Amino acid sequence: MLLNIKWNGMWDRSSALITVTLALLFAFPLSLPAAGTRVIVYPKPVSDKDKRINFPVTLLQLALEKSTNSYQLQARKQVTLQARALEELKKKQGIDVVWSMTSIQREQELLPIRIPIYKGLIGWRLLLIHQSNLDFFRSLTELEQLADKTAGQGHDWPDTTILQANGLRVHAASSYEGLFKMLAIDRINYFPRSIIEIWEEYLAHKDKGIVICPGVILQYPTAFYYFVNKDNQQLAVDIENGLEKAIADGSFDALLQERYGKFFKKTDLSQRTVFPLHNPLLPAETPLDRPELWYHH
Repeated sequence: MLLNIKWNGMWDRSSALITVTLALLFAFPLSLPAAGTRVIVYPKPVSDKDKRINFPVTLLQLALEKSTNSYQLQARKQVTLQARALEELKKKQGIDVVWSMTSIQREQELLPIRIPIYKGLIGWRLLLIHQSNLDFFRSLTELEQLADKTAGQGHDWPDTTILQANGLRVHAASSYEGLFKMLAIDRINYFPRSIIEIWEEYLAHKDKGIVICPGVILQYPTAFYYFVNKDNQQLAVDIENGLEKAIADGSFDALLQERYGKFFKKTDLSQRTVFPLHNPLLPAETPLDRPELWYHH
């Protein structure tokens, strides 16, 4: 069975438009904001090699362009780690929007826009490993075989708690790039990454002997949302309305396919054993009853 991605919408009718939009967004630098334009500050990526920021920024730009209000996106000048960015967003200390995996605590402290920006694909996790461990990981048939191995994750990532809740050993690190270095020297044995992250990360770090484990994939239900401060109701409404319009006109799915379609093909779920995991952090308000918001295979 080949990987079949059902988007519950026609992305192809908008793909040409999205291609042009992407070209325009990345070809020209942002100018000074016009009068009446509100500048929206988002966290700067933690590494120059970190390409994860490209899609959420472009999708946010697409959503805000569909608003009747005028906005301009701007990266913060200094790098801010996720936990710090979320705290500063909560306290209104210079950040206006953060995109992050949801959790019960985060939805209590911040205002979530409950449209998963990756359609839940952030919970489909391939394993980065060192090539010296390839034989062991090739032989995996049960999740329990990972009990004596150590996964690496960020100390402030909800994934750390999710993996631990499923009986897996996790080393929680403070440095994103440091996780790849620890993997290279076998201080951690595997680094679970989503299918939309792992392929570019592999290319950036394969010179360290890092490879993608064949044959298996971890999966847990979760969502990446845009979060704003609870007092920032208008921005939340404009982001949500813009995303809903993008879903309705097909441009959301077109953008996702434009950015990640090639990675879906490379992942080839038909050749992988899926190890389902429980997510104890998933809020009850997660819109699992809206199939158009989620990835299906």
